[in-house]
Parts: sequence; C-alpha cells; structure tokens
Amino acid sequence: MTTNMANRSAAVSGKSSTIALYALTLGAFAIGMTEFIIMGLLPEVAANLNVSIPAAGLLITGYALGVAAGAPIVTIATHRMPRKSLLMLLMILFIAGNALAALAPNYAVLMAARIVAALTHGSFFGVGSVVAAQLVPNEKRAGAIAIMFTGLTLANILGVPIGTFLGQAYGWRSTFWVITAIGFIALVGVMVLVPQVKAAASSLRQELGVLRRPAVHVALLMTVFGFGGVFTAFTYISPILVDITGFAPSSVSYILVLFGAGITLGNILGGKLADRKLLPSLLVILVVLAAVLAVFGVVDQHKALTLVTVFVLGVAAFGTVPGLQLHMLNTAKEAPTLASTLNIAAFNLGNAFGAYLGGAVIDSGIGGGLPAVPAAAALVTVAGIAFTLWGMRQAKAGIRA
Repeated sequence: MTTNMANRSAAVSGKSSTIALYALTLGAFAIGMTEFIIMGLLPEVAANLNVSIPAAGLLITGYALGVAAGAPIVTIATHRMPRKSLLMLLMILFIAGNALAALAPNYAVLMAARIVAALTHGSFFGVGSVVAAQLVPNEKRAGAIAIMFTGLTLANILGVPIGTFLGQAYGWRSTFWVITAIGFIALVGVMVLVPQVKAAASSLRQELGVLRRPAVHVALLMTVFGFGGVFTAFTYISPILVDITGFAPSSVSYILVLFGAGITLGNILGGKLADRKLLPSLLVILVVLAAVLAVFGVVDQHKALTLVTVFVLGVAAFGTVPGLQLHMLNTAKEAPTLASTLNIAAFNLGNAFGAYLGGAVIDSGIGGGLPAVPAAAALVTVAGIAFTLWGMRQAKAGIRA
C-alpha cells in the first residue's frame, strides 16, 4: 500500500478494496443489463407495442439522453452527499424505473420508465469510477475502473443473452422483472460491502470550473464519437443478424454471449494497456474499432465471418472504455466526480447519437438501409480518432485551460 493510498479517505485493505470493487461491479451489472437489453428484444418490443423497429430503437436513444441530461443534474444536486448514500439512493431509483418498465401499458410509459432508470446511470458510474480509483494505488487506477466496468461486460455476456431468452420465451416484461430483482440484490451489495466515503472535497464552483477547459471539451468529444460508432451498429444487431446474415431469432441470444465474451476481454485488455500507455493505446484501439465496423458491413452476409467479427467488435468496443474514463479523470484531476460523471454522460450521448443515426440510415434507405449501418458506424469512430489525435496534441503541449 503506497503512502498516497494511505492518505486517501476511501483507502481500505487490499481484501476489503477487492470486495468493495465487486459490489460496484454488481451494481454496474444491473444497470448495464437494463441499458443493453432492448437491443436483444427489439423485434419483440416493437411487435408487442405496435411500433416500428426504428421507433423501438429510440427506447435506447431515450435512455441514453436521460443519462446525458440527468448525469450532471444529479451530480450537482448531490454534490455533498456521502458517496455510499448516493450510490444506494441511485439503486433505489433504478429499481423503481425498471419496475415501471415491466408494468408499462404502452410505448410512452415504457419510454418514461427508461428515462427514470437512466437518471441513475451517469452518477452511479461516475461516482463509482471515482470510488474505484480511490481504493487502489495510482498505478492501478485504470485496472480498478475496468473491474467496475466488468459489470457492463458481464451484463452483455450473461445478462443480455439470458434476458433475451426470457423475453422471447415469456414476453419482454418478464426480463424487466428480472432486472428489477437484480437491482435489489445490487442495492443490498452496495449497502453491505461498499465502505463509507465522504462527499467530494472540492467546491461546486471548482467542479464546474473544469467545464471551461478546452482539454475537457476535447476529452468529452473523444468519448462521444469514439464510442458512438459502437451503438450506431450494435443498436440494430438483432435485425442485422436475422434479416441480413440469416440467423434464426432464437440464435441472437447465443451470439450476444459471443459479443459479451469479446467485451469482457476488451475491457480487461483496455485497462491494462491504459495503465501502461494511455493515449497511444487508446488511439490504436479506436483504429481497430473503425476497421472492424467497416469489415462488418462487408462480411455480415456470411455467418462464420459474422461470428468472428462480432467477437472482435466486442473486444475493440470495450477496449476503449477504461482509457476514455481515465483520460477524463487525468484531464480534470481537481474535479473528479463531475468530470467522471460527465464522461459517462458523453458515452451515452454517443449511444443516443449512434442509435438515432443508425435508425436514420435505415429509414433513409441509403445503401439499402440496414446493410449500410456498419459503414455509418465506422465513420463515427473515425471522427473519434480525429478528436483523440487532437487530445494527444493537447496533452503533449500541456494544454489544460
């Protein structure tokens, strides 16, 4: 345990820090499952609520916009709340949102329920990232963040496929009841296992002051576009696999397991690489991500090649997450809570933009509509590469404000 670690208010023993990280991972799993589950159930939700596939895709956009809008508001409103109490409050709101989704009688209520659940997302991951980084020595911060974000990867490799299977077999509402139950278990986990952590030491003015920095703006744009390409394609993964590749609908949940395995590996590798060479490794991963998305649009009519591409897409997609989050924490060290939460909002703004763009491509019929979605996703990631190069130039020049 280093001297710096010993001076942190959240510092705990190695064993306790590991248990606390797993508690955060459990909460991340619950939230990740509710974020991604609509992708696996897009046809079922659309048919049951009598809306189009693009309209059902907007349930993902609505959730993401709820995260983007709610994250800074919730963070500012709870600035002085003890971190553990805040995490518990967020989980209670999350449970309420998913119970409402399970009971939703129509599309409008389901959209509202998704937004309620989304209000918890940004602050949970933002505060959770800060807490996770405080639990370990400085040289392991990206790895700790990656452990917490493993909840998202497990949500994909286990939660979404199982939820998709349940939704296809027993109706999509059953999946939201399961998510509600998992949320309750996560609440208990946070209550019992996460240590008491004081509220932010920085003033609200100091936290808000980081928003004036050009480097912070660029870091946010890196996240919006760097990750936005993932959701441009992945939002419509189910219709792509069924309508273009020719897989049976029942196969989608199994293929999502493959994607989940990829993002689990990518999240771990991304954390390790970010702890070694943060921005250079992030740039390389984004280049690989853009290339994989472009290839996906070429091979998606071939089942075997599609399976390989889906796995590699998962690796590249979540390989970006620890690096993007740590870069924001490094860019705004004096205001970690708001900066971290805003970056989570940026992830979801990218998700919202990506889901909307993919739906617009489908509706427009450009390039055949659905078959052109991966190419559009690749272009979004290219924009993320451009902003990353800009961020690297700023870091080299020491630009902060």
